[in-house]
Amino acid sequence: MPSIDYQLAEYSDLFMLLAAFTYTVAFLAFTWDLAKSSKTLRAIDQKAGTVQAAVPAQKAMVPAGAPTGPEGSNRQWDASSAALTADDAMGYTGERRNAARVAVALTVLGALIHIAAVVSRGLAAHRVPWGNMYEFCTTGAMVVSIVFLLVLLRRDLRFLGTFVVGLVLIMMMAATIGFPTPVGHLIPALQSYWLIIHVSVAVIASALFTLTFAMSVLQLLQADREAKARAGGRERLGFLKIVPSAQSLETFSYRINAVAFVLWTFTLMAGSVWAEQAWGRYWGWDTKEVWTFVIWVVYAGYLHARATRGWTGTRAAWLSIVGYLCVVFNFTIVNVYFSGLHSYSGV
Repeated sequence: MPSIDYQLAEYSDLFMLLAAFTYTVAFLAFTWDLAKSSKTLRAIDQKAGTVQAAVPAQKAMVPAGAPTGPEGSNRQWDASSAALTADDAMGYTGERRNAARVAVALTVLGALIHIAAVVSRGLAAHRVPWGNMYEFCTTGAMVVSIVFLLVLLRRDLRFLGTFVVGLVLIMMMAATIGFPTPVGHLIPALQSYWLIIHVSVAVIASALFTLTFAMSVLQLLQADREAKARAGGRERLGFLKIVPSAQSLETFSYRINAVAFVLWTFTLMAGSVWAEQAWGRYWGWDTKEVWTFVIWVVYAGYLHARATRGWTGTRAAWLSIVGYLCVVFNFTIVNVYFSGLHSYSGV
């Protein structure tokens, strides 16, 4: 068995620290973009209110028979508002948001450094870098950022950056503080090609679930804002004006969850095949197996309820959130506090 390259492992730790620092600056830039956009849109709303208040006086001065319509400054305000607000298609429209562009650039840089950290960890151990909770969590955080950046190529989800990058930072802090594990060789139970297949697909599925979790939280906030607006109430979270409607967030989240559910189904099946090779049975009601199945049931119920039972809106969002909380519970509580055949988390 090849010896551990501890010097390369130290470089991996350094890269991980640099990636966390870069993500932190990106998080601040995304947050600044939300605050700046909120302030700009609030000023536009105030200007619109002044213009609309002046319309009756202008109409009183218009001679009989003169044409009227949404012309002049009122129309200009509508155009400006549309330019600063994400549309339901989540396309890139309107003026450049420099803070958001900087945040995306920093996220790209952080992801590249993060990739270097994960790859160097694997090269140091001469294996795939997801053999314990520290490695699974850091690799999962890397995949979350990569998936987010890939989606940004097609959709303007920069409004989601604060939440996604924030979750990436939480995962990295959890790995470093909660599950610190020195680099080492795999235990015999994990020395199988099924580790590459089973765990890599689970990481991708978990990353997609993380993205939809953030979208579902925003959906609930946006739905509450829309309800207050219809009732004539006062809006408090101004940054939600650059977020698409709750219905659009739900639809996009549903599509991503459908893909993630297929990957999680494969994770469950691959794990069963691996269990048969390792322990001589496909299913043994081990705690880890049970909770992996619970996650599958929750997301299956979510997809079924939304597609056939009309569970849309806040109910669908809460189901998606509950599913992700089950994912978090399975990774943290089950791994740390429940003993079983899967008790090789490295903590």
